[in-house]
Parts: sequence; C-alpha cells; structure tokens
Amino acid sequence: MEELRDNKVNRILSIFEKLKDREGVNAQKAAQEFGVNEKTIKRDINDIRAYIDNRNYNNLSIVYKRSEKAYFLIGSQDVTLDKKDILAICKILLESRAFCCEEMDHIINSVLHKVSYEDKKFIKKIIGNELLKFTPLEHKEKLLDRIWDLSKFIHNKEALEIKYKKNGGEIVKRKVRPVSIIFSEYYFYLIAYFSNSKTGMPIVYRVDRIINYKSLKEKFRLDESERFQDGEFRKRIQFMYSGELMKVKFEFTGSSLEAVLDKLPTSRILESHEEKHILEAEVYGKGIKMWLLSQGSEIKVLSPKSFVDEMALEAKKIYEIYNCNLQ
Repeated sequence: MEELRDNKVNRILSIFEKLKDREGVNAQKAAQEFGVNEKTIKRDINDIRAYIDNRNYNNLSIVYKRSEKAYFLIGSQDVTLDKKDILAICKILLESRAFCCEEMDHIINSVLHKVSYEDKKFIKKIIGNELLKFTPLEHKEKLLDRIWDLSKFIHNKEALEIKYKKNGGEIVKRKVRPVSIIFSEYYFYLIAYFSNSKTGMPIVYRVDRIINYKSLKEKFRLDESERFQDGEFRKRIQFMYSGELMKVKFEFTGSSLEAVLDKLPTSRILESHEEKHILEAEVYGKGIKMWLLSQGSEIKVLSPKSFVDEMALEAKKIYEIYNCNLQ
C-alpha cells in the first residue's frame, strides 16, 4: 500500500515537473511510461489542476490542446515568458557581451529552463554559433553579485565607500551616494554623487572597475527636485561620459535621420530642406563630442559657439594627423 502511494506521488510530481517545463503531456504516452491506464493519468492531471486552481498558482492553468493531443500548463501573458520571449532575451544577452562566460552561461541556461525541451533544443540551435564564438569583455569580472549588492544600497539610500580602478590603473577611494545602475555600450555603470557635495553633477563609475565597496552606515536623502531620473539621464548622455549639460544645434546631411533621432532621444528637428536637416538636442558635453566626431562630414555643429570652436580644433588636429598622406 505504501509503495502504491509512493508511486502515485512520484508520478504526479513527474507530470507536474513536465508541465512546469512547458512540455506537453500526452495521456497515452504517459500511461505507457508509468505503467498505468490513461484514465489514471487524466485523474492525476485533474488533481494537479485542482491544486493549481485552489491556490491561484501564479495565474496558471492546465489546458488540453487537441492539435497536439497533449496537456499544457499556461499562464497569463503578463506573468510568463514564452519561447519567443526567451529567444529574444538570449539574442540580446549575447549581443550585449555584458557578462563573463560563466555568468552568461548561467543566465542563458536559467531562462531556457522556462521553455519545453523541444523549444529549448530549437533555441539552442538558433543561438548555438553565437554561444560557441562568444567573446567576453577584456575585464572578465563577475558582475551579478556586485550589481545586486549595489542595487540594494541604492534602494536603501545608503552612502558607500568604494575602491575604484581608474582608466590609467590608479586606485582611488571615494565616498559616494549611489542613485542608479545603468547599462550602456557593453558595460554596467554606477551613477552616484559625492557624499560631501550638494547634488551637483552625477559621477559615473564602471561597475567592473569597482574593486570593493562597503556601507558607511549612513542614510542619505534627496529632495524631490534633486531626485535622479535614470530615463532622463540616459536620453542626454553618450558613451557614459558626462560633462556639462548643454543644448547643441547641428546640421545633418547623412542618409539616416532616423538613426540620429534614435541615438539622441532629446533631439528635435528645427528645419528640413531636401537632404539637409537642422536639429537641436540637450546633451552632456564630452560624450556627445565623441559621437559627433564619429559621424565625420555628415554633421556640422552650429551652436553654441564655444562648442563649435572645440569641434573645429579637434577637426584641425585630425587633419594634421593625416596631412602628411594628402597630396
């Protein structure tokens, strides 16, 4: 009697696990697998259905799909990820190169567990070459724990002391008030203010270069007017270089105006004449300078004058580098 009960428990749990893995359960095949009849499998599925319904288990339900002759566990679209979502997430993760090999494998395998065995095989085949040829960033640091810890400090509004490795290799200590973590162009960044300053300019630190960190056991608060707005900051910064916030007016003669508008979300078109467009954008200085220079002769800065002069000087330096090769 005890053995029969154990067999039933193991059978029901096994069926439930298959359903949770988004695999279809065919009553006939399951009956053969467990050495019972189809009615027994259907009773097991009804027991699982009752269990889920009684507990409102994540808005899930079991349905029978006649086209596949199998039972499936489904949920409302706002609480579950389907195979299309998972494929898109895997593609974005691999393209981002945001994590080292170990963490990338861990995340991708974790999300793949959300789909059926067949869908998992399909997705792995689609992303297989990208996985095989995946090249991590040079720093090769593990970031998941760091991102989580820093996010908790941000949520709790705790001041921190961080030990940070600068571009040239110099190690410095900084006392900061962390306000956000942002991902951009391969890297995660901690956005913070110096502890001893009024809000002022936010400081940007690459998370992989934060060697260690500790709480100063001090809470901080920002007035509503000082509250950091991640979305607004992201619209105005390029390559995560801050600098002075300014309005830049420029002329664009390239082929894809859409790409400019996507790259600079604060930009607005002032004038358009055939293939020439005049735009204005509110941006942080140093990063926008790098991006404008990357567009070559397709962009000409019109104002402010100080920035026009700065761009002209940079163009002159570039000309002098290549001048020896010009006829």
